[in-house]
Amino acid sequence: MPPRLRLTQIHKRFGATTALAGVDLDIAPGEVHALVGENGAGKSTLMKILAGVHAPDAGTLQLDGAPFTPGDPLDARRAGIVTVHQELAIAPHLSVAENIVLGAEPHRGPFLDLRATRDLAARALADLGRPDIPLSVAAGRLGIAEQQFVEIARALALGCRVLILDEPTSSLSQSDTEKLFALVRHLRDQGKSIIYISHFLEEVQSLSDRYTVLRDGVSVATGRTADTTPAQLAQLMVGRQVNELYTRSVRTPGETILEVRDLAGPQKPASASVELRRGEVLGIAGLIGAGRSELLRALFALDPVRHGTVRVGAYAGPASPLLRWRQQVGFLSEDRKVEGLALDLSIENNLTLPALPRFLRPSALARDGAQWISRLGVRAAGPRQRVGDLSGGNQQKVALARLLRNDAHVLLLDEPTRGVDIGAKQNIYRLVDELAVSGKAILMVSSYLPELLGTCDRIAVMCRGVLGPARPVTAWTEHEIMLAATGTSLDGNREN
Repeated sequence: MPPRLRLTQIHKRFGATTALAGVDLDIAPGEVHALVGENGAGKSTLMKILAGVHAPDAGTLQLDGAPFTPGDPLDARRAGIVTVHQELAIAPHLSVAENIVLGAEPHRGPFLDLRATRDLAARALADLGRPDIPLSVAAGRLGIAEQQFVEIARALALGCRVLILDEPTSSLSQSDTEKLFALVRHLRDQGKSIIYISHFLEEVQSLSDRYTVLRDGVSVATGRTADTTPAQLAQLMVGRQVNELYTRSVRTPGETILEVRDLAGPQKPASASVELRRGEVLGIAGLIGAGRSELLRALFALDPVRHGTVRVGAYAGPASPLLRWRQQVGFLSEDRKVEGLALDLSIENNLTLPALPRFLRPSALARDGAQWISRLGVRAAGPRQRVGDLSGGNQQKVALARLLRNDAHVLLLDEPTRGVDIGAKQNIYRLVDELAVSGKAILMVSSYLPELLGTCDRIAVMCRGVLGPARPVTAWTEHEIMLAATGTSLDGNREN
């Protein structure tokens, strides 16, 4: 039996930039194949070629033994190549059911068949184990995790031979991730071919049958996942041995710079009290939907406060995002494309927007941009490159650099390593450590518990909108954090 999909010596250039310099990839029917590599290694470009967005400059593609040359995304979709992107492609004003059938709406004569639409959408969500997602609600009103499931349901409802999942668990809770894994295994058993892209190497190890590693636009290794380890995969990805992932220098917490007392928003958080000191990293753990992001947004005055106080330094009065920025408080949103960056502007303009009047000369803009590109290791053609053309991980670095450029003393980081590869994560962890040692105060939300345990000095857990007390990191284990996040006591009983 020929491979379901075979790519041979794929090359692609964009002007002077070489994105792919010789990629070989083959995937069998009924296989989960992990595609791993650093941000900028060429994964996104390769998937866009498969999806018909780009045409390769050289190389061949075969689907079930026949030449495959999609002229556009619709060609690829008709051939059964379906991509579920990390950055959601939801139509927020349409209902869940309408999103699921989008592009292949069932008709009865010239009219949309509403009953068939609902039946098709309901079956797709039931197959995902999420029949609880309401069909008639506008998709934009759902949380990120539910929107992710709607996208996957759309892929399944319309039929596919090859399903490409790009960082599908980056916004999912542990329970939703387990449901997704069960679904992927079910599709594999049905003969579907799944390309699984993830920076969580533990997921790759647990879920995939084989792997291919891309580095600098070249496929450098492939093999059975059972014959390797996450550490070996990381070494193949970065071209060197990744030693200590988390950096923790000696930190000396100083004065309290941020004090929160009984803070509550319109819905979440329900109650949050915490103190953040200079020179420390305080982690906020909890399940998706617990209110962690809402807490950070309220602290930065993006969301209204129903009651409670937030004191920054000596000030505890009315606030706005502009005031917080002037108080040298920086906020990194988990949704970098919508809230964190101006995608159509250059790197240098994104970095200097808050202080643009001082950087009107092009030479000054370029020098400043080049400095931060070098400091954070942003893979880019130069400071004038459009941010929207960067990989997700390099966009995250630019969003973080903008806060550092403003010399923020308090950093509110919401999922700072979401969609970032292992090498970039190591750089961000090292940078967070350097900032804490220099006296910055960092409040960090993360769904990845090893990250919190590896980088933070203290951790507080949020459960159903209520933030628990912050305890030293040495007082926590992953098991105890999950118990606190689910409101369960150590004896297994639900806490009030």
